[in-house]
Amino acid sequence: MKDYAKEFREDLVEFKKITNDFYNGKVSVAEYKSFSGGFGSYAQRGGSLGMLRLRLPGGRISKDSLRFIADSIEKYHIDRLHLTTCQTVQLHNLKPDAICSLAEEAWAHGIITRGGGGDYPRNVMMSPLSGVDKREPFDLTGYVSAASEYLLGFIKTVKLPRKLKVAFSGSSENFPHATFRDLGFVAKKNQTFDVYCAGGLGIQPKMGILAAEDAAPEMILYYIKAMVDTFTSYGNYESRARARTRYMQDTLGAEGLRRAFQEKLECAMAQEDLKIHPSPLSVSKKGSSTLTHPRVTEQKQPGLYAVSYHPIGGNPSPSLFRTLYDTIAPMEDVEIRLAPDEGMYFINCTAEEAQTLLALTDDGANTLFETSVACIGNHICQLGLRDSQSLLKACVDAVRPYEFADGVLPKIHISGCPSSCSAHQSASLGFRGAVKQSPEGPKPAYAIFEGGCSALGKENFGADAGIMAEDKIPLFLIELGQTISRAHTVYDSWIKENHGQLLQLIAEYTK
Repeated sequence: MKDYAKEFREDLVEFKKITNDFYNGKVSVAEYKSFSGGFGSYAQRGGSLGMLRLRLPGGRISKDSLRFIADSIEKYHIDRLHLTTCQTVQLHNLKPDAICSLAEEAWAHGIITRGGGGDYPRNVMMSPLSGVDKREPFDLTGYVSAASEYLLGFIKTVKLPRKLKVAFSGSSENFPHATFRDLGFVAKKNQTFDVYCAGGLGIQPKMGILAAEDAAPEMILYYIKAMVDTFTSYGNYESRARARTRYMQDTLGAEGLRRAFQEKLECAMAQEDLKIHPSPLSVSKKGSSTLTHPRVTEQKQPGLYAVSYHPIGGNPSPSLFRTLYDTIAPMEDVEIRLAPDEGMYFINCTAEEAQTLLALTDDGANTLFETSVACIGNHICQLGLRDSQSLLKACVDAVRPYEFADGVLPKIHISGCPSSCSAHQSASLGFRGAVKQSPEGPKPAYAIFEGGCSALGKENFGADAGIMAEDKIPLFLIELGQTISRAHTVYDSWIKENHGQLLQLIAEYTK
């Protein structure tokens, strides 16, 4: 494996200088954002503190990485972390000197923040239970690692029009949204991938086009090279608003884009040697006891389990990381997997180890609704219009006293702005920061989207159903929960026969 920490180390000199210049008022917000994002760092709202995004391929946190995070939290007195929908960890409220030191120290531990933001290949995503899921066609972990390392090589050699997000999906849930990312690989039962490209959320979202079928796993780097070459040849370098891969569908058309991709693929295959043969995930331990729990999934490895944990809003207590490290360190083969919905899994646990981890994480979500997703919000994000985290907390606090059965309310996704960092367009119910006009003047509000789905073969973007004042959203969810409870069912079943009733309820709250 190439030593990217060594290759990128010289870049840190300029990063430190520009970071210090920005926090001393010598560099504008826009100038700093365009530079710092390439190092996985952005200034927070107000410009006095910043954040650092830890790039974690496939959302995998090894014991060494977990120890580094725990040590860093204590060393720099970090009081806020956020688990992102791109399977990374964001460290928040950092002082300027801590940002630069943390970046350098992270690289020394194999956590490369380069390309964590900006116009670069971003963190490679995968289904969080890859390698242990009983239902997966094959193990994705080795391919994700190879793809991540390969993409790092483009950071200093290729100028992309905008960011490039790559994802691998090995389950029907399609958690990483592989079918509507810039480039997505979907594992198939015949041990191959279907390859999708030029999809994406945000303004003018688009599903990806099926660019190739039955791609041999050992050939995935050729498909990545083809996507990079297609993007640099046909992407928009003039207008940032139209520089994402999905806009190539508008300029080339679906068939034209597919032909362009195939042409670049043929060139790559003729000119380069990019075949890979990664080793599958190796788990040596076995368990002998059995365990059943709503947060526990039985792995394909005999006697082993994965434990899910979803801190509300993706905001675990910073002190938890030290406790987790001390607990997991002696547990053979146990590692953390971040999920694309701001949660995490502890994999390769015996029944006894799973019980221990369940007890340590009993402060998290207890229902599907409590696993709802919210971006970091405008108290932190400079682009955010609304505080999505505060809205989620208000909704959870409002709903809890009613003790609705699990599934009565769906998982909602809340984005503070149109960027769709929470993937609100893919949710059963999604909310996006907005403004609502009223006789008293403009009010904080959210656009509501209904009917989204990310499941493989059922992908659909939610329809815009109106603008709802922020203070009405918890009340809307309470009435929705009461309505479905009276029907003695859950949301996913109720909506099939009562879509009109949902729209009527939304209309009442968007008046």
